[in-house]
Amino acid sequence: MAFAYTPGLRVASVTEILKERRLPLTGETLVNIGDPVTAETVVARTELPGNVKMMNIANIMGMPPGDIPELLFKNEGDPLEENESIGQTKGFFGLFKNTVRSPIKGTFESYNGITGQAVLREPPIPVEIDAYIKGTVSEILENEGVIIKTTATFVQGIFGIGGETRGELKVCADSPEQELTGDLIDESCRGKILLGGSFVSYETLQKAIATGVKAIIVGGFDDKDLKEFLGYDLGVAITGHEKKGITLILTEGFGRMTMAHGTFDLLRSREGMLTSVNGATQIRAGVMRPELVIPVDKTLSDIGSDKQAGAMDIGSPIRCIRAPYFGKLGKVAALPAELQVLDSEAHVRVLEVEFENGETATVPRANVELIEE
Repeated sequence: MAFAYTPGLRVASVTEILKERRLPLTGETLVNIGDPVTAETVVARTELPGNVKMMNIANIMGMPPGDIPELLFKNEGDPLEENESIGQTKGFFGLFKNTVRSPIKGTFESYNGITGQAVLREPPIPVEIDAYIKGTVSEILENEGVIIKTTATFVQGIFGIGGETRGELKVCADSPEQELTGDLIDESCRGKILLGGSFVSYETLQKAIATGVKAIIVGGFDDKDLKEFLGYDLGVAITGHEKKGITLILTEGFGRMTMAHGTFDLLRSREGMLTSVNGATQIRAGVMRPELVIPVDKTLSDIGSDKQAGAMDIGSPIRCIRAPYFGKLGKVAALPAELQVLDSEAHVRVLEVEFENGETATVPRANVELIEE
């Protein structure tokens, strides 16, 4: 059978996931191949150089830079305590000595005999990365990190903000059409990943933050509310670094968007399970989608073979991503091979889509996005 190919989001009930966990700088790995890990297990560690503090010792002492070295109490690489003496003038007859003290705890890194500047460095900043998901170490990236393998339910969203977090999945909507409202969020939601339906408002998002909710998964969010929530226009930069106290993942887009029934039903069936989420999104080169990973107790023999990425055939679930059917969900009813002429007189390939309400339409293939299951 011939296939059409189109970009799409992946929604997999059970699949094998490989997650690369890499340090920003070289460091050390703390686990071995085959080790079981939880989401909280620290798998690699390194240290970032501490911040630098410049200090003009010659000016403070009121002496030529070349005379300073013999007055210093510290050599390059020596540790420093805050307010510890670094050097001292000889004074007059042992009196009126001028003492230079360290403003920080750290290391005396260097002194420049021409400029009189000393470089003091604060203590290194420890950086640790955890496994993010429950699984097994499948590969060691020498001095850089590891690759974790797990069997999991995997769902990609269209857009997200906020970084990695994890918690128990709690369903707060009765259907994918229902809005996640403030009255549905209470103390029982603290520390949880909430599954909503079609929409969440700015006010509800703020209540979720105040309650201690870790993440919200819904169909849509208002783009104007997004600007107010972030405090700036997002532009085309990669998301995921926002420090707003919550991670938000949209499965459908901006506006009041009914979540795909298959996605909602799948996630509802996973209620109560530990869920790892990441809102990082990048639309341009090197596409990155927000995601949910829910490790499940399945053997590899239980995993069905995934359909070839991007392969779309009769019955494939799709989402329209351009007007006049923007946001509508349906399935492919036919894939005509011949080109058709649009109102713009462009010759394009089209498909016939059957929407969830039973209506059908013919749309350009470029106007749909595949929901990969």
